[in-house]
Amino acid sequence: MPSPPRILSIAFQRASEGLDQSLIDDVGIANSIEYICRNVQNRAGTRLLMASLLAKIHRPEVDIRKPYTEIGDDDTYSGRTYDESYVSTFINQHDLPCNSTTAFLTPAFRNRNIVLTPDVNLVGRPPKLYQTVLQLLNHVYMVRVSPDDLLAETVRHLLIVRNEGQQQITSLRADLKTSEESVPLSSEAIVSLIQQHLASPRSSRLPVLVVAAAYQCASDHLRERVLPLESHTSADEQTGALGDVQITLIGDDAVATAYEMKTRRVTQEDINRALQKLSTSGLRIDNYIFITTDEIDQRVQEYAKGIYDETGGIEVVILDCIGFLRHFLHLFHRIRTNYLEAYQNLVLDEPHSAVNQPLKVAFLALRRAAESGE
Repeated sequence: MPSPPRILSIAFQRASEGLDQSLIDDVGIANSIEYICRNVQNRAGTRLLMASLLAKIHRPEVDIRKPYTEIGDDDTYSGRTYDESYVSTFINQHDLPCNSTTAFLTPAFRNRNIVLTPDVNLVGRPPKLYQTVLQLLNHVYMVRVSPDDLLAETVRHLLIVRNEGQQQITSLRADLKTSEESVPLSSEAIVSLIQQHLASPRSSRLPVLVVAAAYQCASDHLRERVLPLESHTSADEQTGALGDVQITLIGDDAVATAYEMKTRRVTQEDINRALQKLSTSGLRIDNYIFITTDEIDQRVQEYAKGIYDETGGIEVVILDCIGFLRHFLHLFHRIRTNYLEAYQNLVLDEPHSAVNQPLKVAFLALRRAAESGE
């Protein structure tokens, strides 16, 4: 029996060679796979399906509906192990439009010890997605479709969606004005553009990019640089990071300033957690800055002011995201276009799990409208 990486390689080869034609004869099953792969709202189903199919091909004796060893039967398997050990690498290798983390940590699939039959209510959104995944697992169990064909067809649709997304981005970028004779957007126009982008659905990652782009393009002026950003789904406790964005002096790896982003009001408890994080790390920094897209509670702001004396020199402050951006762009007015390019590149380079395709498209469309005066 081929190894899991070899099985995935075979599926990729079959999918790549037959992009224009379905590998599944049953139209209903083929449509179900396409529905799951094209669901932007929830991509967990795709990863669970791929991990389960991989396990079934690798170990034909298992029951594909039993991806939890906690069930205790002889025909169970660890779907999470297949997902994290093999599917993750495969997805990253081919830049497939899937979640960056395992499906088995999502609310619907974690902490389970049940057989995934079609009548199970996984309590997830959209309900149709989960029902479709369960039906496909049952089709394999009932030998209505081979797991090899189903895996290759899943990869085929993911490749199609990936290619469509890349072509869409390429087309939109080509439509942007690139003439040196065109008047660059003003600082206020850039603020308005990014403010609209921040108002888009599923935009919680964007404030991180707003700040990172500022330090990226002004590094030489500030004599400071931004450290590589951690994954959107990684907790600071896991990565050892002090915040969402970490700033160091050029030529020095020690963190001087840490930023933590909030899409809600910053609370006193948030500040206390930050101080605990600093205490645990043993590191000494100059500033811990909260950036929020919500209103600033003045009582919490006053509490933050008192931290300086308590810590013997660490300043904690809460800033409004748009206020930070506006001040930066006017302070560094001559490099405002560089900032816009840096922000755009960060947005487009983010994995789909952090900044999804519609959010990337939205920025390019908003920028095109702003530059064309629409």
